[in-house]
Amino acid sequence: MNTPRRWWRSTIRVRLTLLYAGAFFLAGAALVALMYFVMGQALDRQLTARVGVAEHLPQETSGSQQLAHEAQDKLRAQFEKDRDDTLNTMLVASLISLGGVGIIAGGFGWLLAGRVLHPLQQITTTARRVADRNLSERIALDGPDDEFKDLADTFDAMLERLDRSFDSQRRFVANASHELRTPLTLNRTLIEVTLDDPQPNEPLRQLGTTLLAINQRHERLIDGLLTLASSEQTITDPTPVDLADIARHISTHAHDPAHHANTDLRTDLHPAPVTGDPVLLERLTQNLVDNAIRYNLPTHGTITITTGVFNGHARLTVENTGPPVPAYEIPTLFEPFCRLPSAERVADSSVTSISRGAGLGLSIVAAVAHAHGGDVHATPGDDGGLAVVVVIPVALEWSRPDSQ
Repeated sequence: MNTPRRWWRSTIRVRLTLLYAGAFFLAGAALVALMYFVMGQALDRQLTARVGVAEHLPQETSGSQQLAHEAQDKLRAQFEKDRDDTLNTMLVASLISLGGVGIIAGGFGWLLAGRVLHPLQQITTTARRVADRNLSERIALDGPDDEFKDLADTFDAMLERLDRSFDSQRRFVANASHELRTPLTLNRTLIEVTLDDPQPNEPLRQLGTTLLAINQRHERLIDGLLTLASSEQTITDPTPVDLADIARHISTHAHDPAHHANTDLRTDLHPAPVTGDPVLLERLTQNLVDNAIRYNLPTHGTITITTGVFNGHARLTVENTGPPVPAYEIPTLFEPFCRLPSAERVADSSVTSISRGAGLGLSIVAAVAHAHGGDVHATPGDDGGLAVVVVIPVALEWSRPDSQ
């Protein structure tokens, strides 16, 4: 579920600007209050001095004394009014000036914060590019030896270690692909040659059949491990591909296994263009269909494969009937070598336990989806089984090739 974007983001630059402006307003308010107090004290002293001068004026008669007292009271009231007007005028002018200068200071604070945070923006931009596993890029920040320079150098050192680690993993996958598969292929060939001998006794034939099944399981295990490792690498040469074409190809070859498992395979395929590795996407679809066939009902089971584009993402969905799967056990499905204790292969229960897979099917699906910038999730069916949904960003600049 997409969270709605707010119209305003509380970025560091905004917070620094507000901090600068807030500090300026607090300092300005304190200065205005101090000036108001000092100005009030000065005006009070002037008022006292003026009133004192008026009281010492010569007064000749009692009538004139009464008029003088009234004049002094009026003069005091006028002095007090003038003082209050002066203080209010000074206060209003100071607050207006403080507001105007504060807005200008906030603008300068915004510019200065952007200038100070520019190295951090450069680090963030590089980190976003590296997020696509372009580990060969470095920040190489120039400037004074400050905290930002230390952060950039630390980030570059981390990228260097990650680059070496991923490069070592790529070399291991390339070497293991040959070194591990070759002896297993040789073993399989020797066992098959032995079983082709028309004269072997029955115990030898049973032993050869068992060894051949074990060897095939080891081949599937190694093939799954190598696929899992390679799917976690960078998609070095992405090409346009339609998930509908891949699903159509896989479903065509899966009709016979589904028929032998008494399962009805249905498809509802609409264009779902993506950009990625066709081999890995084919393996993703193959694993989903294989699991849907194996973990199904013994009779009258169904599998439905659908593709299409929804909300800017290509979607591949594989639904099947089968035994109920508790919702709390679903996250375990996508972990390597994990099988649910409640999940039994009802559709091929006649096959011996040697033919069981390595528990890598859905973990490979998740790794391939993530390598293509997508995601995968599963939900239990109301009557059992699962609905596994793979979503991958749609290829915007893609035109469907003409069918031959």
